[in-house]
Amino acid sequence: MALLVDLRSDTVTTPTPEMRRAMANAEVGDDVYAEDPTVNRLQERAAALLGKEAALFVPSGTMGNEIAVKVHTHPGDEVLIDEDAHIVKWELGAAAFISNVQLHTLPNQRGIVPVGEYARRIHPGDDHTPSTRLICLENTHNASGGVVLPLEYMREVWCLARQNNVEVHLDGARIFNAAVALGVPAKELADCAHSVMFCLSKGLACPVGSMLCGSRAFIEEARRLRKILGGAMRQVGILAAAGLVALDTMIERLAEDHARARRLAEAIAGMPGFGVDMATVQTNMVYVQTEAPARRVVQQLEMLGVLCLDVFPHTIRLVTHKDVGDEHITHAIDAFAKVAG
Repeated sequence: MALLVDLRSDTVTTPTPEMRRAMANAEVGDDVYAEDPTVNRLQERAAALLGKEAALFVPSGTMGNEIAVKVHTHPGDEVLIDEDAHIVKWELGAAAFISNVQLHTLPNQRGIVPVGEYARRIHPGDDHTPSTRLICLENTHNASGGVVLPLEYMREVWCLARQNNVEVHLDGARIFNAAVALGVPAKELADCAHSVMFCLSKGLACPVGSMLCGSRAFIEEARRLRKILGGAMRQVGILAAAGLVALDTMIERLAEDHARARRLAEAIAGMPGFGVDMATVQTNMVYVQTEAPARRVVQQLEMLGVLCLDVFPHTIRLVTHKDVGDEHITHAIDAFAKVAG
């Protein structure tokens, strides 16, 4: 069988054999009654890893983000967020639909809105303007190419928010990629937010699920909202078991994905018809600019056994993950070379 390289996303991974064994043998109970011991262990482990009081297992990262927005705000409140954030671009307007909040989107450079711009936009609310209740950050920043928001920047935003009694939520879908790239514990990034969501089903290779972390009071309200949104599950320890394995075995290896992404980017950057901003290749994503329509290039690559996504009319996204080895990168480079002609 010809080699197939799937670079569409790090969500396409399959569970490791260790995860499958853990899932098959998981001790379970009814999580709606908080009686699933495997889920409880996962939530305790996630909270400890990020330095928060408590955590909640949710079906998806989108649900985790939207629960956080709902807990932190009241209808009519304002949320400051960069215009390219996942919550803005890829969550179907859920913040408006579920929380009835106004997203005040701001221009950014690779996910970074200047702290002074946040300061200028925060207002307490009066008879004419909504109250600014929440700032949302995203690290790593997907739409900017998987770039990492620097820790010092996050600390500056955190200080500003605290000075103005504004909450901070971190969409940390790939927070461990950020932590590995920065060489710091994920807890240091999480310290810059009241709540944090991270995905188990992306770079950590679990089949399903994300974690929402925060204070005990925050998680208590989040659990209630998870139920309202239809996200309460029963013997879900079968899924949580994979999460425990992931937190023990899949974080440090993310550096391998980063190295392979850079190798892929460096090779493609020198090919005619393609361009890569190497400054954005910081984790496991490569955004490739194409002279030809991106859709056409994606179709050509698929014929050569490489799957990827056209995310903009002249931009392709490639994502490395645990199911992409060195031989897959070689195959992908050869395929791009053939398309480049």
